[in-house]
Amino acid sequence: MPCEYSKNIVLVSHWFNNFNSYFFYLNHKTIIMRKLIFTGMIAAIVSCNSTPSSNTQTTAGDSATSPEMQEDVTYAYPVGYSSKFTTGDPKNSQAVLNIWKAFDKGDLASAKDYFADSVEMHFSDGSVMHSVRDSVIAAAQGYRNTFSAVSSSIDAVIATKSIDKDENWALVWGLERDTHKDGKVDSVYLQETWRFNKDGKADLMFQFSAKTTPPKM
Repeated sequence: MPCEYSKNIVLVSHWFNNFNSYFFYLNHKTIIMRKLIFTGMIAAIVSCNSTPSSNTQTTAGDSATSPEMQEDVTYAYPVGYSSKFTTGDPKNSQAVLNIWKAFDKGDLASAKDYFADSVEMHFSDGSVMHSVRDSVIAAAQGYRNTFSAVSSSIDAVIATKSIDKDENWALVWGLERDTHKDGKVDSVYLQETWRFNKDGKADLMFQFSAKTTPPKM
């Protein structure tokens, strides 16, 4: 729609011309006010014609986040995988938290659809599992069954994408509290990095952990 101010600009200008002699006799303060009003109307017209639509949204391709706008820097060490990342699909980070929630509840089968047909998992104790989805879920369920209860809290979660490798990842940082069947309670800080394939399924995971209490010196 055209700006309403622009419809009346001709009438406003005509009015000022016809009554210019009258304003000549007004005091200095009133003359300044007239100029301010006229200047304000011009500013409103310009704003009406130049302000972008209110439904304009920032997208991943805008200059603020565009991969092409990232500055090339030189690192002190060679980077083996990738140093070029951008924001990823938040559904991937949502999937990771749903997997964590399934582990807390002791129902890994409910998270089955988040996994690819073949899954590789690197755990913080150095062990590695690479098998079909059902075997991985069964093993995870067996480990979960050694606890009477598990509860987790999340400190941070993010979805990201490697630009040069064209791979999607989700990272989570949190605290897991495990209650053993004898009543003993352990807590461990966890950081996990999950990769998602082109179908949005998790197919690779790296896990790192740290004890909640430092070792005695």
